[in-house]
Formats: sequence, C-alpha cells, structure tokens
Amino acid sequence: MGDIDFAAEDWYPVVNLPENYDVLDLTGDADNIRTSEYSIGRYNEIRQFYTTELFSGNRCVHIGIDIGGPVGTPIMSVFSGKVAFSGYNPADGDYGHTIITKHNIQGQNLWILYGHLDAASTEHCPPGKAVEAGDVIAWFGDEHENGGWEPHLHFQLSFREPNTHDLPGVVALSDREQALIEFPDPRLVLGPLY
Repeated sequence: MGDIDFAAEDWYPVVNLPENYDVLDLTGDADNIRTSEYSIGRYNEIRQFYTTELFSGNRCVHIGIDIGGPVGTPIMSVFSGKVAFSGYNPADGDYGHTIITKHNIQGQNLWILYGHLDAASTEHCPPGKAVEAGDVIAWFGDEHENGGWEPHLHFQLSFREPNTHDLPGVVALSDREQALIEFPDPRLVLGPLY
C-alpha cells in the first residue's frame, strides 16, 4: 500500500494561500489566536476538543490537514481524476458537504477527501464527473452547512478505498499507526505548509 513517488508528480495548489498564514497548535483548545485570514491545522495532531457523539471511542488524532479561510474560498483539484463520491454528512461535528476524488497515479489508486464544503460544491461535482488539475471543484462552507465548524477545508489523502462520501478524518490513538499508513501526510501533495 502506498508506493507512489509523490515528488515525481506535479501537484496543483488546493487553495491559493497568501504568503503569510497562521500554523495553529490545536493540541489544547480550538481557540487559537489567529493573526491572519488563513490558517493551517496540522496532520497527525492529537486534539482534545472533539466532543460530539461522532468522536466517541477516544477519537482524537487528526489525519488530514485543515486550511482555514473565508467562506466561499475556491478549492482546486490537485490532480486530474474523477469524482468518486459527493454528498452531505449531517452529524454534528462531521464534514458537512464532502467530495472524494479518485486518481490513478503511477498505477496506484489514491483518493482525496475535500470536507467542510458549501452546498454548491456537491451540486457542482456529482459522482463520475471528470476533474482536471487546477479545476475549481468546491468552496469553503459556512458553519450551517459544513458540520458546525469555522470555515475551513479538511484535505485528506487515502489509500483506503471509500464506499461512500466519508472517511475517518479523526481516529483513535489505538488506530493511529495503521491510519498513518492508510492516510498519508497531505504535505506529500500540498508541500511544506509548516
């Protein structure tokens, strides 16, 4: 599982980030003081603020990267492929509107989850739609449509094949080692954001 040489590929930026943005430490509470309009939440970070029923079972290890910014921020496909799933995850604290794209890279399947989107995103990207690198496929959603979170994108890579418009973005400590294999570091695609 996971023998892609990520450095050998050209990846399109998922969000046009400004030169300066905040890298948040969310190991304590979620109320970091932001000095910039944009922010990054880290991969493989243990977070204790997940309190809704969705996160029962000590789910606290974040296995995507969060990119915070204004509602409506455009999100681009990082690679050419197709939409595998799109839909709405309604639980409190869940992804809200979500798109998962499928890519065949060097003979290996890779899925990419884009979560916390606005409703127009899932309408814009039905399953089966072809996407090219750089295509605007989605937009940051507001709290009422993105699972109840401040506007941001949850970006996650997956070698595990999904069967719906959902993948675990936060796992239990006991599942951490396997999750880091199945859901590799998004910086392999996004570059050194922190």
